[in-house]
Amino acid sequence: MANASISGETSSGGASRIAATLARHRPRIVILALGSNDGLRGLPVAQTRDNLAAIIRAAQKAGSRVLLVGMKMPPNYGPQYTREFEQAYAALAKRHKTAFVPFLLEGIDGKRDNFLDDNLHPTAQVQPIILENVWARLAPLLR
Repeated sequence: MANASISGETSSGGASRIAATLARHRPRIVILALGSNDGLRGLPVAQTRDNLAAIIRAAQKAGSRVLLVGMKMPPNYGPQYTREFEQAYAALAKRHKTAFVPFLLEGIDGKRDNFLDDNLHPTAQVQPIILENVWARLAPLLR
């Protein structure tokens, strides 16, 4: 297992690094959990979707199976943006036939005590819930 994430990175950073990362690690499975920082910066959803699609295509071309991990934006980004952002993940998973976690923070969102002072990053206490959210879709890929 190799963690190729960079804190604060956007999907464009991931897209620019994916070829080298795939060549270096040759993973059987890629867990793609990018895009949140794009959304928090209010970047165009189409741009995020295109970057994620490029990452998925590169991983699949390299022979990796992909688990796409979806995210949602807080409601203060407006109903249209939040809806389009969330729907982009589902559309990508369907189009590219990837395994899919619809929402990484399912079961912990909306509960202030589950987050650090920035109200964005989950506390250590809720990591088991996040693990379950991912494991439910990851385990079948490992068989």
